[in-house]
Amino acid sequence: MHSQASIVIDRPIEEVFRYTNDHVADWSLTVVEDEVIEDKGGVGTRFRCVTEEKGHRMVFDGVITAWEPPTRSAIHLTGKSFDIDAEYRFEDLGGRTRVTQDSIVMGKGLVRILFLLFGWLLKKQGCDATQRELESLKNHLESSAATSAT
Repeated sequence: MHSQASIVIDRPIEEVFRYTNDHVADWSLTVVEDEVIEDKGGVGTRFRCVTEEKGHRMVFDGVITAWEPPTRSAIHLTGKSFDIDAEYRFEDLGGRTRVTQDSIVMGKGLVRILFLLFGWLLKKQGCDATQRELESLKNHLESSAATSAT
């Protein structure tokens, strides 16, 4: 299942890239923990990510699959019920930044069957959730609190 969303943030590209990648648990609506397990300074860095939505927690093992500051980063998350490939692209708009997130969720077992049966509905929910995540990123970055955290 594929989802994509984009937003323009009133901050420079370097700041947006850094905050997006280094402060996920601060701006994400679902990520509650994000811990580096093995830091390779970019591609190959392994991390553990815990999400929580509607009281349901999920743990993912992650790896950075692309690292091209300040224009692109990508990760692969491995979870019990599904895996996620997510890519962030950053475009310099002269002091502002367009962020585009592309995500592919690959279900496992019963979840895969649910994706096949209800993919049309889940895709819309996934796109809406991705847009809400980017709006949260924008709000954090454009607030004065985010500027001091980067």
